[in-house]
Amino acid sequence: MESVQGNHREVSLLYRGEFLEVFRDAHWEYVGRVGSHGAVMIIPVTADNELVLVEEYRYPLQTMTIGLPAGISGDEPGKENEKISQTAIRELEEETGYAVHSLEFLFTGPSSPGLTNEMISFYLAKDLEKVGEGGGVANENITVHTIPIKDVANWAMEQIKAGKCVDPRVFMALYFVSCQQG
Repeated sequence: MESVQGNHREVSLLYRGEFLEVFRDAHWEYVGRVGSHGAVMIIPVTADNELVLVEEYRYPLQTMTIGLPAGISGDEPGKENEKISQTAIRELEEETGYAVHSLEFLFTGPSSPGLTNEMISFYLAKDLEKVGEGGGVANENITVHTIPIKDVANWAMEQIKAGKCVDPRVFMALYFVSCQQG
C-alpha cells in the first residue's frame, strides 16, 4: 500500500489498474482515474434547436445509457497536456460527428463526490457543423440522437420506460439551454 499526500492528510493508494486507482482517506474509499486531469461534458445545441445526445453500452450498468457527449482529458498517449476545452471539442466530434464553432465554458463540478475525485467541466456548444458520422473511437459504438429541445424530457422518459438508463445530467442540460434562450 502506497501513501500519497492529499489536503494535508495521508491518503493510501489501495490499487492501481490501467484506468483506475482506489484510495483510502481515513474511513473513506474512493476512485480516481489514472493519467487524467479532468473530464468534460458537452451540451451541444444545433441550429434547429435540437439537443445532441449519445447512446452507448455502459459496462458498470450493463445496459444502454443515454447522456451528453463526454470524455476524459489527459488520458490518451500524446494528449497528456491537452487543454480541457480542446478535449471538449475533440470528444464532441469523435462521439457525435459535430464540429463546434462556439464553445462556452459553464462550470466545473464533481462527477460523483462520494465515489470519485473526478471533476467535470461543462461546456455549451453552439454553431455546430456536421462533419462526420460520430460513433466514437475503438469499440464505443455510440448512437447519436438529435432531439428537439422541447421534446427532450418526454423522449428521455420514454427511453427510461423502454429499459435504458438516462444520465440525469441530460435534464440539467435543459436548464442551461433554457437559460440561454430566456
